[in-house]
Amino acid sequence: MSFIFFSLPDCTRAAEQLKNNPRHKSYLEQVSLRQLEKLFSFLRGYLSGQSLAETMEQIQRETTIDPEEDLNKLDDKELAKRKSIMDELFEKNQKKKDDPNFVYDIEVEFPQDDQLQSCGWDTESADEF
Repeated sequence: MSFIFFSLPDCTRAAEQLKNNPRHKSYLEQVSLRQLEKLFSFLRGYLSGQSLAETMEQIQRETTIDPEEDLNKLDDKELAKRKSIMDELFEKNQKKKDDPNFVYDIEVEFPQDDQLQSCGWDTESADEF
């Protein structure tokens, strides 16, 4: 096996190549693509001389979503990456029917009108429409 995966700057592509390789496919069926990407990121950091702490910090920056970031300014590749991270986080946090804490019909009591804060967009009357 050659070290082609380590020379690729894009860990996603390297992870996809490894996961789809017929020789390794049966071993990597249960391993997520995201885990393989992180593995390649660690290897890339190690081979470039980064410390473990630096590599972990870089991976943390690459795999978290900044709520203040304007996603409209990202290119298609970066946007797809952020969406993938959000999808993974959603799947991880999603309550499923088989979960022990699953409740089918949750009822929430909201504060009455006198306790609500006013917003600028809802101050106009309905007569203006």
